[in-house]
Formats: sequence, structure tokens, C-alpha cells
Amino acid sequence: MSLSDRIVNIIKQKVNKLIEKHEDPREALDYSAVKQTEMIQRLRRDIIEITASKKRLEMQKSRLQDNIKRLDDQAISAVKSGRDDLARLALERKNANLSQIKDLDNQILEIQNEQTKLQEAESRLSAKIESFKSRKEIIKAKYSAAEAQVRVKENLTGISEEMSDIGVAISRAEEKTEALKSKSMAIDEMIDSGMLTDYTNSKDQIDMELERAESKEKVESELAKLKSSLATK
Repeated sequence: MSLSDRIVNIIKQKVNKLIEKHEDPREALDYSAVKQTEMIQRLRRDIIEITASKKRLEMQKSRLQDNIKRLDDQAISAVKSGRDDLARLALERKNANLSQIKDLDNQILEIQNEQTKLQEAESRLSAKIESFKSRKEIIKAKYSAAEAQVRVKENLTGISEEMSDIGVAISRAEEKTEALKSKSMAIDEMIDSGMLTDYTNSKDQIDMELERAESKEKVESELAKLKSSLATK
């Protein structure tokens, strides 16, 4: 096989795969139905044409029969008139017409046989086409239902994947939140223990101690006053 033949074969394979991938069986069935309808229409036209041909031959035979009857009458008249020569001529023409009728009968019989075959073929083909149309609609309905089921399942699968992604995102957010809370609590503990200094507070340790002492003195002073007032009563 030459290189060009191999390239042609590869292209044909690719085209066939592409066609199969994008082919809709319903459209293929409808196209087949159209082609079958065209086929039976051509067959019916052939039947009409062959029937017309047989009709023309039958009309020609009828004319010959009428002519034979006329020639018989002419032959009788010629004999009565003593014109054997004319009677002989009439009878010769009559025999020629009879020979033509015989040929026409053979042709009519052949055409009739062909017409019968075509009509039987048309009948069988019509039955097959009607059966195909019924099956075609059933197959199309089944295909549409199967296609819908696949589409629904694909959609459900997509939803499940999205929900799974959402669940993973939530879990990660919760884990990060807990980690941040744990870190915040650890920092608070370290600040309280003095391991870390909270620089967000503007007061240093001395100021805080003085404030606590002042607050304690106020409490003790108020307590002494409270006791003194109760003792005088």
C-alpha cells in the first residue's frame, strides 16, 4: 500500500469516527424512512408506466380485432360480387392482423407478468415500510428516553460533585477556624504568663501596679468608713 493510500484510509477512519460521534440515530431513522418512501414511489411510477404500456397494446389489439371483422365483411362482399381477388386480398390482410394479434398477446402476457411481480413487490415493500415506521417511532422514543436518563444522571453526578466540593470547603474552613482559635488562646495564655508582652496595651507594668495599689487603697478607705459609721450607731 502506497503512502497516499494509507493517508486516504486514515482520513476515512477519522471521518467515520467523527460521523459516528455526532450521528443522531433518530435522524438516521428518519432519513431511512424518506429513502424507503422515495423507493416505493419510484416503484409505483414503474407500475403506472408498465400498466399504461399494457393498455396501449390492448387498445392496438382491439383496433386489429375491429379491422379483422371489417376484412371478414369485405371478403364476404367480394365473394358475393365475384371478386375472388379482392376476397383473397382481404383474407391475406386478415391473417396478417391475426399474426400481429398473436404477437401482441405474447407481449401483453409478458407485461402482465411483469406488472404482477411489481405489484407484489410494491405490496411487500409497503408492508415493510409501514412496519419500519412503527418500529422507527418506538426506537426513537426509547432513544429519547435513554438520552434523557443519561442527561439526568449526568446532572445528578455533577450536583453530587459540587456538593462534595462544598463539603470539603466547609470542612477546611472549620479546621482553619479551630486552628486560629487554638492559636489565639495559646497567645492569650502566654501573655497572661508573662512569656509574651501585649504591645497593644499602652501602659507598662509599673503603671498597672500603681493603679492596682491605688484601687486597693480606695477599697480599704471605703471599708474603714463603712465600719466607722456602723460603730457609731
